[in-house]
Parts: sequence; C-alpha cells; structure tokens
Amino acid sequence: MTMINADFHIHTMFSPDSSMSPETLISKCIKTGLNCIAVTDHNTIQGALKVASIAPFKVIIGSEIKSSQGEIIGLFLKEDIPPNKTALETVKLIKEQNGLVSVPHPFDRYRHNVITKNGLDSIIPYIDMLEVFNARNIRDIDNQKAMDFAIENNLLICGVTDSHSVIEVGGTYTIMPNFIDDIQEFKQALSKGTIIRKKSHPFVHGISTYNKIKKKIFNTFRSI
Repeated sequence: MTMINADFHIHTMFSPDSSMSPETLISKCIKTGLNCIAVTDHNTIQGALKVASIAPFKVIIGSEIKSSQGEIIGLFLKEDIPPNKTALETVKLIKEQNGLVSVPHPFDRYRHNVITKNGLDSIIPYIDMLEVFNARNIRDIDNQKAMDFAIENNLLICGVTDSHSVIEVGGTYTIMPNFIDDIQEFKQALSKGTIIRKKSHPFVHGISTYNKIKKKIFNTFRSI
C-alpha cells in the first residue's frame, strides 16, 4: 500500500495574510516530503488552482471560507463559496459542489474567526473531518477539545500546519494511504491516517499580521 504525507490546510499569497508564492510552497513540499496538500486560501480557490496547475504532486482544491459564524473549510471545490453566509448555508453550498466540509481550529480561544458554538452545532451532520491538531493552536487543550469533539461525533480527523509562511510547511501532516480523486476513497484513506504533530512557534501569527498590514498598505498606495 502506497502511503502519502498530506496537509489539508495551507495558505498562499492569494490569502491576505500570506506572502508564500505557489512556487515556494511547491519547493518546500518537495523538500519536506509532502506529496498531497490542500491549498485553502481565504474565500478563494484561485491559489489552489494555481498550485495544482504546476505541482508535481496531488493538490486538493480548497478554500477557508469566512461564514457569519466563523471559518469553515471546503475541499474538492470547483467554484468559490461566497463569504458571510451562515455556517449552515456555507456547508450546504460546499455539499452542492460534492465537496468535503472540514472545520479548522474549532476550539482555538485566541483566534477571532473560530466557528461559534451555535454555528458548529448547526453543521454537525454535514462535517466530514475535523482538525484535531492545528500546529498554530497555542494551547494544547484546544487541540484536545477538538479531538474529544471528533470522537463524540464520530468524525474523521486530521492534523494540519495551517501554514501561512514557508517555515511552517512540512512540520505537521497526516500519513495516510494514497487515493484517487474520489471522495469516498479519500474518506476511507483518511480513516486510516496517522497524525505527525509538530507545533509551530507562536511568532508565526506575527508573520500573518505583518503580511496583512503590508498588503493593506500596498493596496492603499496603489489605489491613490
């Protein structure tokens, strides 16, 4: 059985808080042995499409969508999902594309876009997988709460870097059997996965903030 190293939550320069180019991401993946990634830029699949067009390994088209009740990831998408809809409306739109629903960092107490309790409760029947280890979570207990929730609700689990910078790529990943581009086969493979955990240093959040401010200033001057 061929095994792959997969990370299902990575951002590129197509996100406002990342400056990582597709080429840089691909190079780091090859260097660290990642051969399956989901590119999940904020509210757009354009970064994923770009990476998929040039990467020599498997790339899942995804997006981290800002619903009115917090962030939700759609995987295997074909079109952008509009932001600012309710959590339930968002996951239904993902399902309309035959996509998978993943909930990112569901209990991280320090991020302002974490899904709310009401939002999470409303989409439980639609959730395919849950991040039970997000390398950017500062508190271990927040990852543990995600694991407990996944077990309680019989959800598939994964470990991700949530990379916004090249230094994060390859630290955390899920080892799982290879799969073709079939949703059911993917879910079956993920159910046999093993998470390799490595926490990122908290300063990586500062990198995201810096990128967001830098891009905002650049866009302001460009519009003058």
